Amino acid sequence: MAASGAMASSCRARMPMMDPIDFVCPRCGADASADYYGPCNSCREQLQAAASGAKRSVEAPEYEPKVNVTPNAVALKDD
Repeated sequence: MAASGAMASSCRARMPMMDPIDFVCPRCGADASADYYGPCNSCREQLQAAASGAKRSVEAPEYEPKVNVTPNAVALKDD
C-alpha cells in the first residue's frame, strides 16, 4: 500500500488547495465546514462505528447440479 500512499501524496501536490465550504450537515442539520459536502465529522464517526461490524465466516452450500438437466446429444452419441 506504500505505492498508493505515494501516489495519493503526489496527486495532492498537483491539485490546487481548496478553501473549505460551509454547509449544513445533511444528517443532523448542524453547521459544518469541510472540503466536500457530506456528513459532519461527528455523523461520519457515528456512521463508521455503526457500519463496522465484527467479521464472520459464511460458508456457502456445496454445489449440486440440477437433476432435470439432460446431457446433450453430441455427448451421448456412439461412434
